[in-house]
Amino acid sequence: MSVQVVAAKMAEVELKDVPNKELSAVSPVAPKTDEKGLSNTDLNASATSPAVEPAVKGDPSPLSSAPSTAKIPQASAMKRPDPQQNGGEAFVNRDGTVAEAPRMKKQIQFADQKQEFNKRPTKIGRRSLSRSISQSSTDSYSSAASYTDSSDDETSPRDKQQKNSKGNGDFCIKNIKQADFGRREIEIAEQEMPALMALRKRAQGEKPLAGAKVVGCTHITAQTAVLMETLSALGAQCRWAACNIYSTQNEVAAALAEGGFSVFAWKGESEDDFWWCIDRCVNLEGWQPNMILDDGGDLTHWIYKKYPNMFKKIKGIVEESVTGVHRLYQLSKAGKLCVPAMNVNDSVTKQKFDNLYCCRESILDGLKRTTDVMFGGKQVVVCGYGEVGKGCCAALKAMGSIVYVTEIDPICALQACMDGFRLVKLNEVIRQVDIVITCTGNKNVVVRENLDRMKNGCIVCNMGHSNTEIDVASLRTPELTWERVRSQVDHVIWPDGKRIVLLAEGRLLNLSCSTVPTFVLSITATTQALALIELYNAPEGRYKQDVYLLPKKMDEYVASLHLPTFDAHLTELTDEQAKYLGLNKNGPFKPNYYRY
Repeated sequence: MSVQVVAAKMAEVELKDVPNKELSAVSPVAPKTDEKGLSNTDLNASATSPAVEPAVKGDPSPLSSAPSTAKIPQASAMKRPDPQQNGGEAFVNRDGTVAEAPRMKKQIQFADQKQEFNKRPTKIGRRSLSRSISQSSTDSYSSAASYTDSSDDETSPRDKQQKNSKGNGDFCIKNIKQADFGRREIEIAEQEMPALMALRKRAQGEKPLAGAKVVGCTHITAQTAVLMETLSALGAQCRWAACNIYSTQNEVAAALAEGGFSVFAWKGESEDDFWWCIDRCVNLEGWQPNMILDDGGDLTHWIYKKYPNMFKKIKGIVEESVTGVHRLYQLSKAGKLCVPAMNVNDSVTKQKFDNLYCCRESILDGLKRTTDVMFGGKQVVVCGYGEVGKGCCAALKAMGSIVYVTEIDPICALQACMDGFRLVKLNEVIRQVDIVITCTGNKNVVVRENLDRMKNGCIVCNMGHSNTEIDVASLRTPELTWERVRSQVDHVIWPDGKRIVLLAEGRLLNLSCSTVPTFVLSITATTQALALIELYNAPEGRYKQDVYLLPKKMDEYVASLHLPTFDAHLTELTDEQAKYLGLNKNGPFKPNYYRY
């Protein structure tokens, strides 16, 4: 028998074995989010140059429902235009039969009604709302660096009755069964957070936070978990919510809940969920917080709005973001700040390390995980040259990108020029750049006019804390189609077919789409812990109802705790040298006006 005959018979058998599958389709849900009225949650990656929105703008508003998109056929079917269907599409099965595809709706529909926080939606309604905000809340993707079984369970955590192994149910998370995974991540983080571990060891005996009741609103990650467990070891009781709807690591939240912490957060919360979680942290009968640890100002705002009487017992606020600090200064200026507040964001150890070095590494991580983009030769515009912008520009330049910078501050602008970057206005380069990154802390830095002029395939993302920098709301119009690509990655498609790639719906890229370097967060977390200890133990009258920076000596102490990691050895001043400089041999070594 010839080879041709054998091959023909084998092909015949293979064709008989191929099942005639029926056409089926899945319907992805395109995302939709509105800006939070007063708050815009997302980390410490905030720039220092321009100002941010005023602190008090109005009540937070939940989101409306999501747009619908076309159905996608299975790979077993082929698609061709069908002239008989008036421009529609038909699917051709392998047996040659033709099936008509469902007609595609090209309009995005919105629900006009906004729900108040206290008008809790029904079980079905809230689940739909959660899906409309982000498919990431129900789909499992590795790009978020978070174990999640949410693709198998669409039930909102608010509808679940969960208890840890000790029978405690004072928490609301995605899945308590993920606690073992979370504990392993926390153990890894502990190895890269030497200062917090040293602080536990040195201060555990005296319990400097004994009696402190800390309510926190930050990103809930393995690094935050190490901070929370350190505060607990120092004597504090903690209740925690997330400051960003996308940044929670579900397995870490589960490990904290298993460890007895009252945590209310999960990845992919709706806006309604976000405020509900904060309220559950604060509003507990028989539990009155006396310290606030905030990131973005949302928690502080909520207490001012709903429970102002709580401030009678609160000793102080520790705030770590440029957005939240701006709000505190506004309250102070208006005479409405009724407790002392510590501005951690502008502490040297936060600003010069977290904002700069953290973003220098995590900008590349976030872009790679979401888009697999090649940086070499790409044209990138970075809006803002504060510490965050400096970190982003340095990383992209090192990877071979052509980097442009926009700035409003002539000092930061001159720094950008001296560092070898071309200073431009956004509209001068918007048509040619491949990536647009915002990191100003301002609002409407990239508006619809800019988005309309971008080239096809342009990647748009934000590295600032607020989600106001990119005018995402202007993209929620009927003529534009949203198409979910993967977790926190969306195509926004114009009528002519042009599309941009929007990351994290304009929210903080690194914590929403990837992770951040643990060691650098150790510096910030240690600064936060020391700020809490300082405010909690300060004698009455030391701090007025105003915003303060940490004493320089504490900044130096935080830095010294991290030096042993590098086997670094400090030089000590001689008595003669100390006298010559007019310094104490043990510091502080720089005046408060020194800019590092």
